[in-house]
Amino acid sequence: MAFFTRFSPVLVAFASLAVAPAALAQSSPGYFIPPSQAPASAPAHAPAPAPAPAPQAQAQVPAIPQLPALPKGAPPPVAVIGVLSVPEVMQKSTAAQGVQAVIRQRQDALAKEAQTARAKIQAEQAQIEADRSTLTDTQLEAKEQALRDEVAATQTSFQERNQAIQNSGQAALGIIESELIAIIRQEAEARGMNLVLHREQVALNVDAFDITGDVVKQLNKLLPSVPVPPSVVTPGMAVNPPDQSGDQGAGQ
Repeated sequence: MAFFTRFSPVLVAFASLAVAPAALAQSSPGYFIPPSQAPASAPAHAPAPAPAPAPQAQAQVPAIPQLPALPKGAPPPVAVIGVLSVPEVMQKSTAAQGVQAVIRQRQDALAKEAQTARAKIQAEQAQIEADRSTLTDTQLEAKEQALRDEVAATQTSFQERNQAIQNSGQAALGIIESELIAIIRQEAEARGMNLVLHREQVALNVDAFDITGDVVKQLNKLLPSVPVPPSVVTPGMAVNPPDQSGDQGAGQ
């Protein structure tokens, strides 16, 4: 049915409200894969390779200027290093776990409402198809336009409500982040550390450098939970487009 095909991409969007960052990450691996090498010997009937293009003239790099020396300044202090895994801290944070549970609950409820809305639109769509032979062209066009408007309004509403849920989660996580920064400073000062690195960016370290466990204990002690603000749609709120890469054809 042509009419069903016209609306099915929009109906699919109702079933995929949450963004899937993993799929986005896989689409851009971030490393270079060299092209495969040519075979050692080409077939006898293969055409001769095209001549290599003439090298283009490179722009001349200006000479490095000779600047006068600056006055001698005080050398930096001797580095006293610590390492920290922020992902592990957030994973073990009871406050962060509570935020994730609330956000998941709200998204699950919204997904159920989206399924109900999708079923309603599909039923209205089927009714138009059933009545097609009894409607004039003007009446048919009016009903189709009304359904198109309903689909667009429903999709916009669910996208805004999903964005509002995400914004609530980010606001709550922002409170945890601020507390975490203060605790990292507190733990570093207690140990005389003046440089704390992300553990994921360090190739080798000993356990004595790692303050992750102590930061987790202090964070859970000072901030065991945080309230998640209501998920409210505000006028002019920016909405990130939903990722539908994994749902193509789901409603066909």
